[in-house]
Formats: sequence, structure tokens, C-alpha cells
Amino acid sequence: MQVAPAIVIEDYCAGWPDDFRAIGSSLRSALGGFALRIDHIGSTAVPGLAAKDVIDVQITVESLDDPLLQTAVERTGAERFRIESDHLPPGADIDESDLRKQLYVLQPPARRVNIHVRQSGRFNQRYPLLCRDYLRAHPGAAAAYAAIKRQLATHFPDDVEAYYAVKDPTFDLLMVGADEWARSTAWEPPPSDA
Repeated sequence: MQVAPAIVIEDYCAGWPDDFRAIGSSLRSALGGFALRIDHIGSTAVPGLAAKDVIDVQITVESLDDPLLQTAVERTGAERFRIESDHLPPGADIDESDLRKQLYVLQPPARRVNIHVRQSGRFNQRYPLLCRDYLRAHPGAAAAYAAIKRQLATHFPDDVEAYYAVKDPTFDLLMVGADEWARSTAWEPPPSDA
């Protein structure tokens, strides 16, 4: 049975981008043509943002239904995790297929990594790229988000469900600003990170 480790929020580490580059290179080698994009996402992808010391990677694929996809990801040593879809923002009119994903984890003794495999063009494939770029462009929002995460980790260090029950809606609030920013700047995802 997979057990989530305690939630600890650390100060930003300047080595996280280098960690991602090594992981991304390894994933690119293992996945070849399966991976349309490999991106550094999540808090460790935002300079200066406090985060859990876990590198989040998004692999964008043409289809989640290819039977060889799981084998390709597991060749990296990652294990499939029980989560099959992303959080649905309240009030969002989104088809369930736009939230489907595969989640894999690398855990000690390897470097801790969450690998989110999402389908190209889906809501949940765009969402983490936009959130990352919005927080990179808005340090005040990133600092407020870090403060919330630190408080949640203080109050719920061993309760992952409670942590995310508050963190997900907080991120939904950030997305309101991120969506407006995307419209006003004609934001498009930048080239893949790996």
C-alpha cells in the first residue's frame, strides 16, 4: 500500500530546476515518442516559491489509452499511483474526460518525483502550465500561496486529504486571476521544458 509522506513545506531550493532537467532527460529517453511535451510544473517550478521537496513533472501524451504507455513510464522506476483524475474546480463546466490523468511516483531511495501524465489539449493539461506561468509573473500571488501552504502544513502535516481539501480551492481562486491574465496577455504555453 502506498502511503503519502508527511507534508513539509521548504524554502525554495535553487537546485530544483537542475533536478527537473535530469529527470526530464531521463523521461525523454524512456518515453521517446510517447511524450509530446515534458514540463516542470508545480511549486518547485516557480522561482522563489516555497514547496514540498517533490519535483512535479507533466508528460503530455496523445492518448491516455495506449496500452504501452504505463509500461514506458514504469521503465523509469516510477509506480502508478491510485489517483485517476484531477480536481474539478467548483462551478466549472468541464467534461470528466478533461480531468483524466495517470499519476506515477518515484520515491526514496530515488529523488521524490510526481509524474502527471495528461492528454494534449485537455483542460487539466493546460491548467498546470498556466498556473506555473501566472505565479512566475506574479510574485505577490506566489508569496500569498506559499503562506497558505505553510499554514496548511503546520495544521495538517499528516493529513493529506485535509491539506488538499483546502489547497485545491485556494488554487481555484488563483486560477480566476490566471485565466484573466492569460486572456489579457494572449498567453500560450511556452515550448516544452525537456
